[in-house]
Amino acid sequence: MSTARVVAVDLGASSGRVFLGSVDAGALELREVARFWNGAVPVADTLYWDLLRLHRGVLDGLRAAGRLAGSVDSVGIDSWAVDYGIIDRTGALVSNPVHHRDARTLGVVEEVLARIPAPELYRRTGVQLQRFDTLFQLAAAAGSPALDAAQRLLLVPDLLGYFLTGVEGTEETNASTTALLAAHGLEWDRELLAIAGVRPDLLAPLRRPGDPAGDLLPAVLEDTGLEGRVPLTTVASHDTASAVAAVPASGEHFAYVSCGTWSLVGLELPAPVIDEASRLANFTNERGLDGTTRYLRNVMGLWLLQESIRTWSRAGLVVEVDDLVREAASLPALASVVDVDDDALLAPGDMPARIAAACRATGQAAPRTPGEVTRCVLDSLALAYRRAIERAKALAHRDVDTVHLVGGGARNALLCQLTADACGCDVVAGPAEAAAIGNVLVQARAMGALGADLPGLRAVVRAHTELPVYRPTPGGAAAFDAAGSRLHP
Repeated sequence: MSTARVVAVDLGASSGRVFLGSVDAGALELREVARFWNGAVPVADTLYWDLLRLHRGVLDGLRAAGRLAGSVDSVGIDSWAVDYGIIDRTGALVSNPVHHRDARTLGVVEEVLARIPAPELYRRTGVQLQRFDTLFQLAAAAGSPALDAAQRLLLVPDLLGYFLTGVEGTEETNASTTALLAAHGLEWDRELLAIAGVRPDLLAPLRRPGDPAGDLLPAVLEDTGLEGRVPLTTVASHDTASAVAAVPASGEHFAYVSCGTWSLVGLELPAPVIDEASRLANFTNERGLDGTTRYLRNVMGLWLLQESIRTWSRAGLVVEVDDLVREAASLPALASVVDVDDDALLAPGDMPARIAAACRATGQAAPRTPGEVTRCVLDSLALAYRRAIERAKALAHRDVDTVHLVGGGARNALLCQLTADACGCDVVAGPAEAAAIGNVLVQARAMGALGADLPGLRAVVRAHTELPVYRPTPGGAAAFDAAGSRLHP
């Protein structure tokens, strides 16, 4: 196939997007055709995802893509990780997926670690210990009516793919975030499933990026106006895996920051690093494209700013991100910083108040204005990126000469500059829609429109993306070192 016209569905934790991608002899075009809200929906004491709303957004996006392109050759879906939905024996959705920020996993980590020691769990999975890992979500849900009714459990991108095709499967890059996949090979760890209290047959067969995942159902074709056979292609369905596949690096010695609601910060390696030092540093080994390992830490990300804006909005204060960033850029650097990975900042709620409390707890002046809160958040994120990259370099024995910052945060010039200053090396910004681009390229390759290996895919990205470079300010890294000592004296 010389030209591929594909649809990339890219679902983030704050919005869903549908893109029409065209790949022809290495030429790449990407056009956004639909965007819709996503986020936590509180019902009684539980936070949910509105999955059916997302499904409607996907269908509308497919219709918009078809109107624009005339026809499409393939569809691929990527999304955030760890969360799942449950299908009953009739094929119906039992309930909306519970959000990973829900409080149901509080205390569950300790219960699970009483059944399997943390070093053994890490040896088996290589996954960073986080209370929202799928393992702990399932342990929290064990014995519930919803789980008792389950015929199949599907992670979010695979669940939406099932809605489109009726075909069940679980893609490996997303499966590798669950703390249920064996660290080596492609199989579920049955003993860990038993520890979580779920049946081994509850999880769907595993598949890899590029594998076929069924054809769109007749009802979906009718709803979207698409015609003919339209296959669903398995992509690197964890959005970070797709984003890292689109990192425009030209060599091996790079670090990446995939920055959105969450930030994923780390290195790309040929094999996992599973040892006691890595476990104690709480680094995760997740699958990447073409057998690579994404060796990284989850960092709280722009969630801190997004939730602050929601708090101000609820109070009647209208603020725009660009205005906040401009004001923050005019304020003194590193006046106050927080540990962005503090569990107290995980849940929805009054984020500015929690940030101020964290500053006071470490003897720092609390930010008061929206601009000061924004400056604190961006300084703190850059500090967290520095800490994660320096630790990853030491643990993996890998030099880094460039940091690639991709995702929505690549549009934030202040954050990019602060990251360069904190890390003491160049930061290459973009592409902002890295996950969608990675999604498109994997589909195009699976269809034969590209014959490239992973470096070849990245060469396509470099050739078709404007990539601003931010140089470090002399003395910047030392200033961030000093600021970090306030958090960890």
